[in-house]
Amino acid sequence: MSAAPRTLHGSRVSLAHGSGGKAMKDLIDDVFVRAFGAPDNAPLEDQARLDIAALAAQGDRIAFTTDSYVVDPLIFPGGDIGTLAVYGTVNDLAVGGAVPRYLSCAVIIEEGIEIDLLRRIAGSMATAARRAGVEIVTGDTKVVPRNACDQLFVTTTGIGAIRRGRDLGVTRARPGDVVVVNGWLGDHGAAILGARGDLRLDSPIESDCAPLHELIEVLLAAAPGTRCLRDATRGGVATVVNEIAAASGVAIELDEERTPVRPEVRGFCEILGLDPLYLANEGKLVAIVPAAEAVAAVAAMAAHPLGTHTVALGVVMDPWDPRDPRDPRDPRDPRRGRAGRVTMKTRLGGHRLVDMLVGEQMPRIC
Repeated sequence: MSAAPRTLHGSRVSLAHGSGGKAMKDLIDDVFVRAFGAPDNAPLEDQARLDIAALAAQGDRIAFTTDSYVVDPLIFPGGDIGTLAVYGTVNDLAVGGAVPRYLSCAVIIEEGIEIDLLRRIAGSMATAARRAGVEIVTGDTKVVPRNACDQLFVTTTGIGAIRRGRDLGVTRARPGDVVVVNGWLGDHGAAILGARGDLRLDSPIESDCAPLHELIEVLLAAAPGTRCLRDATRGGVATVVNEIAAASGVAIELDEERTPVRPEVRGFCEILGLDPLYLANEGKLVAIVPAAEAVAAVAAMAAHPLGTHTVALGVVMDPWDPRDPRDPRDPRDPRRGRAGRVTMKTRLGGHRLVDMLVGEQMPRIC
């Protein structure tokens, strides 16, 4: 791999950099090819050409995902839009049991953005890709007039191979299964809101932005019967658990006493009236594992740097059918476990409903 020579002049992006001519080529070469690399002496084609045999060696199915990132601010404690775009797409592949291999990167750039800021974000993407063991193999660049977008939007698409024999899915949760999460909840959402300058924090909260594929391999080795994995991004853990309960036709009960939230984030939420269960995460997953494998799953994840505070957060319950007269459970019992319902056992011993996120807790979170 060889770095492209620096060819850009000036400090800000202009509309000419999106014209398709020399200025655009200079921008791509100086910022993106320099950061992501290109094969020595190889021309840049309009498509990436991937080795099918290399993918097939990793599994028997292809995982394919795409996501767009519009976070505000672009740089925040613990990461930036570049690391977010790479890790977010890597994690979307990994929770399906895939080995992430290749990414594309498309950027929409607002006229006037500083070129050094672009270089920093492209460098962050390159560093994140190396950490995650993936290659950024193709992409696109568009420049739009001022106020047509907010500085920079990034879209990444990912391809990976699903290992043979893996069958993870939101419809596979069964009564008796255990809900496991790999640590502190809400760090990313709190970090973004703190970075916007609305609050003065003595100890800034950092985003948990991280690639989860290695932690997932550790989990699946310890608990091969794992039913489902989801990364808890927008809408937080509450939304993910509701999606699983609805898709599997089960009920889920969480335990407030076991909910892992940093004291700083808990205080942050109390001041603003937020619920950490709904705050976004960028390095947290929800795993549904059989009860017989739960202890091994928690121990294995807790031994990994990204799972230090792993807990068994709840249980999957047999759904109660109010139309079935043979069901002895009291319909007034909040733990009755109606299909698709998620409840929380509170610290005071009561129960409350944990619904899907309705509306918007915070805008432009990822």
